[in-house]
Amino acid sequence: MRVNEKYSCLPAEEKGIHIINIRAIEDIGYVQHESTLLNSLSRNPDADCKYGLYFRDGKRKVDYILVYHYKKSSAGRTLTRRIHHNDSSARSTKQDQPLPGKGVHLEMVENEPHVDYHEDDKRFRREEYEGNLIEAGLELERDEDTKIHGVGFVKIHAPWNVLCREAEFLKLKMPTKKMYEINQTHGLLKKINSVIQKITEPIQPKVAEHKPQTVKRLSYAFSREKQHLFDLSDRDSFFDSKTRSTIVRITSLLANGVYSAAYPLHDVTFLSVLQLLCEEWASYGVFYKYQPIDLVRKYFGEKIGLYFAWLGVYTQMLIPASIVGIIVFLYGCATVDENIPSMEMCDQRNNITMCPLCDRTCSYWKMSSACATARASHLFDNPATVFFSVFMALWAATFMEHWKRKQMRLNYRWDLTGFEEEEDHPRAEYEAKVLEKSLRREYKHKETDKEKLTWKDRFPAYLTNFVGIIFMVGLTFAIVFGVIIYRISTAAALAISSTPSGRSSVRVTVTATAVIINLVVIIILDEVYGCIARWLTQIEVPKTDKNFEERLIFKAFLLKFVNAYTPIFYVAFFKGRFVGRPGDYVYIFHSFRMEECAPGGCLMELCIQLSIIMLGKQLIQNNLFEIGIPKMKKFIRYMKLKRRRSLDHEEHMKKKQRYEVDYNLEPFAGLTPEYMEMIIQFGFVTLFVASFPLAPLFALLNNIIEIRLDAKKFVTELRRPVAVRAKDIGKCTLLLLLPAFVISFTSDFIPRLVYLYMYSENGTMHGFVNHTLSSFNVSDFQAGTAPNDPMDLGYEVQICRYSFE
Repeated sequence: MRVNEKYSCLPAEEKGIHIINIRAIEDIGYVQHESTLLNSLSRNPDADCKYGLYFRDGKRKVDYILVYHYKKSSAGRTLTRRIHHNDSSARSTKQDQPLPGKGVHLEMVENEPHVDYHEDDKRFRREEYEGNLIEAGLELERDEDTKIHGVGFVKIHAPWNVLCREAEFLKLKMPTKKMYEINQTHGLLKKINSVIQKITEPIQPKVAEHKPQTVKRLSYAFSREKQHLFDLSDRDSFFDSKTRSTIVRITSLLANGVYSAAYPLHDVTFLSVLQLLCEEWASYGVFYKYQPIDLVRKYFGEKIGLYFAWLGVYTQMLIPASIVGIIVFLYGCATVDENIPSMEMCDQRNNITMCPLCDRTCSYWKMSSACATARASHLFDNPATVFFSVFMALWAATFMEHWKRKQMRLNYRWDLTGFEEEEDHPRAEYEAKVLEKSLRREYKHKETDKEKLTWKDRFPAYLTNFVGIIFMVGLTFAIVFGVIIYRISTAAALAISSTPSGRSSVRVTVTATAVIINLVVIIILDEVYGCIARWLTQIEVPKTDKNFEERLIFKAFLLKFVNAYTPIFYVAFFKGRFVGRPGDYVYIFHSFRMEECAPGGCLMELCIQLSIIMLGKQLIQNNLFEIGIPKMKKFIRYMKLKRRRSLDHEEHMKKKQRYEVDYNLEPFAGLTPEYMEMIIQFGFVTLFVASFPLAPLFALLNNIIEIRLDAKKFVTELRRPVAVRAKDIGKCTLLLLLPAFVISFTSDFIPRLVYLYMYSENGTMHGFVNHTLSSFNVSDFQAGTAPNDPMDLGYEVQICRYSFE
């Protein structure tokens, strides 16, 4: 008989079992061996019982946990148990048997008054529901004698016959006894693959699942009538923990508070998959290695496995884009002293006098004062930038095709080729709403054949969604407009107070401060919009989890896209387009003159805007928030526990069962926030790459950290998600964005080509700056718009120059 069928949770000394020296790892709870002689053991029985992975008999494994809150009577009375008298006798007999466990014994107590009818109703509904689970073949065990006050746990175990029945119903593909060889390459390709494997061996994770396979088991949809096809020599390991949690998944009665949580346990057994993931995946020390995707899928399921596979492919594809971006930037640095337009702007001998940037308070200024901005613009706006934009457009298309190929390979490897997504089970919130509607109809004596939510039921929610989204988009535009007013007014104020040397940096100062304001607003609104998008989706009450996720993705992407890109779109496509000209400027509220671009164009300003927003968003929101907020929540829980308990905290944690430890972890909220981060980043990398060639490099560095950060979060900070099968990443497939638009709108590249081939007298760029400037007679200024100090430059100005878009 196998080990886990023989032991029970008795002291090890009574069973003659040698106690293994183990230590609980903080946050994770898995056990590590301290002696290499223990490598041959697959499980430490006492540790499994101790950490609550099995029922108290030590034989039945805990596949799922239901959590509920209860109130103990001050008089110490036992909880009552109520039974419908209309139920069948068989069911009544089954419900009369209390669930095993060391919680409060449930007895029939007649004529005892109930203090809290709401709690009594929830208790009755739990008992009825648990009775249905028992009738379905599941085995339950209750535990209310826990270290968490007022919280009870129901442990669920699916016996072999239930697993077989549900696996057949779900058409799960399981490996059969038959094996076949995978075709291997021959000749030159074999030698090339061998060389590549030797070169990449140091960056491969040290897990068996990641090694190249030469043979593969043939998979077949499980059938109880064809069990002879499968290797059932070890029934306990035939269905792994991921598959068992998929089969036993329970979501009912969560919406109305009957149960507060439902989740599978983290597998913390000796030398478990979780331990390998901690060592070879969820560690910053292995940032240079490939991810063990097959191991991730084995533990978390196909849906989460596909997310990390996609993130890995995207990060890998950023490497060539980063290299080309660095080359383009270095080319700009090397040729900045040879750029004729910037040299002409910096040449003080040209004595080009520019028109004022604002009315009355601003004076005339020399074009040479913008020399630093012109030279910096060349770093990002040069002939190589155009090549880079075309390269990134092709890169985006290549990335999409490469991911499709990778996805098909994973589908084959994970036996998903014939998988068709079945209809999801209704969400708990949807079932609660349908039940509420049915009860209302019963009260009105109407027929209730088969209730469902119609568009009439959801109309108030749809109207709230429409009004809410319009309001939030309008709020974003209003904030951007407010920042524009800030830029205009601040520029005028600095022009009055600054010294002549300081006026040259007014544009950069105003741009940098405005971008920082935009960054703070974007980060705050991003969090607010994420919560609002989830709330708007919840009030719609979608029927299935898939519908909920699709609607949430649409709302979150719309709001976060508008929030992140509106300030950048303004600079890229609108700033400087509606300025007017001296004597006929365009005004806002008849007071604020529209902003102008610098003589070298708006690309440098767009670069500043993009770099600060992209880097700040990644550093603060994607990394510090994801690291800091979970740590803060953990610290708050620790302080509450310390206040509640006078015992030593470490000693208290050691006594906790596994399901209690997992209950204190954060619940899994879906992959939508993770995809949103990458989709917004993908837009920065592709759409605006012409203004910031280093964007792929910073995205690469961020993603290297993001992969390990997300991995650590899934392993140590979150409850284990229920494994979900999926063939693709669904609605999160990224759209191909063409970065060429930024070149045509914000760069001077096309005007330079026109000048070079149409207007240049000697076939060079000499005279280009003078060609792009128009002249204005200062005597034609409108009344009240001329500078208050026309002699600020030391001489009288009769003609000033301006850039006419």
